[in-house]
Amino acid sequence: MSKIRLGVNIDHVATVRNARGAAYPDPVRAAEMALAAGADGVTAHLREDRRHISDADIDALAAITRRRGRPLNLEMAATPEMEQVALAHLPHAACLVPERREEVTTEGGLDVVRGHNQIAPVIGRLASAGIRVSCFVEPDPAQIAAAKACGAAVVELHTGAWCDAARERNPQAADLLSKLRAAATQAAGLGLEVHAGHGIDYETVKPIAAIPELVELNIGHFLIGEAIFIGLGPAIQRMRALMDEARATRAA
Repeated sequence: MSKIRLGVNIDHVATVRNARGAAYPDPVRAAEMALAAGADGVTAHLREDRRHISDADIDALAAITRRRGRPLNLEMAATPEMEQVALAHLPHAACLVPERREEVTTEGGLDVVRGHNQIAPVIGRLASAGIRVSCFVEPDPAQIAAAKACGAAVVELHTGAWCDAARERNPQAADLLSKLRAAATQAAGLGLEVHAGHGIDYETVKPIAAIPELVELNIGHFLIGEAIFIGLGPAIQRMRALMDEARATRAA
């Protein structure tokens, strides 16, 4: 079984910086540290309200990831403004996510079924520019099929509901994990690359990383929080080790 990639989302370094309106902590420095610690790429979400990552951050992140030969995954809403940002910077990947100004964090997957007519042209233009486009979706067969129909190369499965249920020892956790596994199998069968993310921590990462079709996990909030106590490098290295252990156990 192939090694699973780890993308580190550095949004909440910018959240801490913006709480004081200061120039620190610098999310670009965090990105450099993440890559040095074993992250395979960097993820950043440029929100329409700029609540954490800024346009200047994207400028700098695009430059340092290109210089280091590592991918930048730009999370973005499927809007004309964000499309222009992506086309200006040409990140390796763009992950289309739903976005509401009043939400604290992303609350669920993108409704690709209902949004097909808006989403498909955006995917087409980004893909034509050489950007690998992903749709962040629920583990729902209709949404996965719609992502494929819209031209996405990748789906990122929303793992938040399962992670919450697993931590709470909710009896529904087993069913939710089964849905994630089935969704990964479906997506891979359609020729989509399969990623996953949202809510993953040390407790929940191994069952997710063990899903054989998954190629990449994107993890941010937990790692930035853990870094307060043990440092960003050790937090990432521990996550990387757990992911590798899950793959080795599955292969055995």
